[in-house]
Parts: sequence; structure tokens; C-alpha cells
Amino acid sequence: MSSSMPVPPHQPRRVISLFSRALRLRCPHCGGTPIFVTWSRLVPNCPVCGLGLERGEEGYWLGAYFFNLTAMETVFSIWVVAFLLWTWPDPPWRLFQITTMVLMLIVPIAFFPYSKTLFLAFDLWVRPPTEEDFIVPHEEALNLRRKHT
Repeated sequence: MSSSMPVPPHQPRRVISLFSRALRLRCPHCGGTPIFVTWSRLVPNCPVCGLGLERGEEGYWLGAYFFNLTAMETVFSIWVVAFLLWTWPDPPWRLFQITTMVLMLIVPIAFFPYSKTLFLAFDLWVRPPTEEDFIVPHEEALNLRRKHT
């Protein structure tokens, strides 16, 4: 298969490509960038391929929140096991409480943009883009910045 031919949506190479682009905070469809206006706000469309990044459904980002919650729970589980194995038989519970609270505050904020791009990659894998996903007109990312009053 030549590299210029489209890759069917469920081939492993396509899945790896979608998720690796998402982990680099790029458009999972084409790898275009920038797709973030701020740490937590996406542009409406990819500036390269024009893919609508919300894919037109109300409540679309609930999936991203799920990815963020899953990441936080995974980090928490690994942290608990690692901390207990490292400090057993006498774990310092106060240190555990403080570091856990700090970790649970930092991880969701740090992972937030990744949760959006990873969910978009997952959605593109499960529901490949159609022409309708590219119909939304392009908007400049600079126009979306918050206006200071």
C-alpha cells in the first residue's frame, strides 16, 4: 500500500497515528497545529484540514471528562500502590494525605488538554470523519481569545 493512499479507519497504523498525534496536542486527523487557544480551549476547526473539533453533538466533551477522570484514577491507583510498597511496613500517613491531595489537584489540570485530544482521537477511530465534519467554516484562533473589559 502506498503512503499516499488513505488508510482504512480501523487499521492499527491509523489508530496509532490518531493517538500519537493526540498525545502531541495536534489534530488527531491530520497532525495540524495549533488547535488550542488556551490550555483548556480548542479552536473550532483544525487550521490545516478544517475538521470541526467538536463534531456537532451537544455534550460532546463528556467523553473528554471521562478520559480525564480515568487518567486521574489511574495515577491515584499507581500512586497508592507505589507509595505503600515504598514505605511499608510503616507508611507516613500524613505525607501520603498531603501528596495525594496535591497530586489530585495537579493531574486533572495538567491532563485536561490531553483528555480533549485523546477523546477526539478515540471518536475519530470509532466514528471516522465524514464530509459534514469539514463543513463548518474556519475561524481564526486569535478571534477566540478572551476580551479584557
